[in-house]
Amino acid sequence: MQLVALAIATACGVGRVPIAPGTFGSGVGLIVWAVLPASALGQALIIVLVMAAGVWGAEVAERHYGATDPGEVVIDEVLGMLVTLFLNPVGWIGASLGFLLFRVFDIVKPYPANRLEQLHGGFGVMCDDAVAGLYANLALRAAIVIAPSALS
Repeated sequence: MQLVALAIATACGVGRVPIAPGTFGSGVGLIVWAVLPASALGQALIIVLVMAAGVWGAEVAERHYGATDPGEVVIDEVLGMLVTLFLNPVGWIGASLGFLLFRVFDIVKPYPANRLEQLHGGFGVMCDDAVAGLYANLALRAAIVIAPSALS
């Protein structure tokens, strides 16, 4: 079961890339979004499943790597991208903007995301990226209001 948890935590090994694993993990989130069902219920269910699996995988990965929120764990970035794009009616241009927005919010971690990453274990690993995704989702919605035809 440890191998399964580590595969989830690292998004099937993507988290082991030597440069910018979080960016690559966010890319995995884009791919998952591209194949998601378009329904709100389908998207929400996938987000809940990724959150639950990510908490477990991140817990196991922290013990395995002997570190808090190890860089190899990128399932949180996958979750953050799914939250960013949740119910946003965008095409690939809008999704690319969502990707950039999420990366900014994930790196800057405005309050309360910066506080949530201090929570213990896998829950803390996942929560700060979920909040960064929420911020990016709202920013993307604002961009859609400003330039709807450019982002669809």
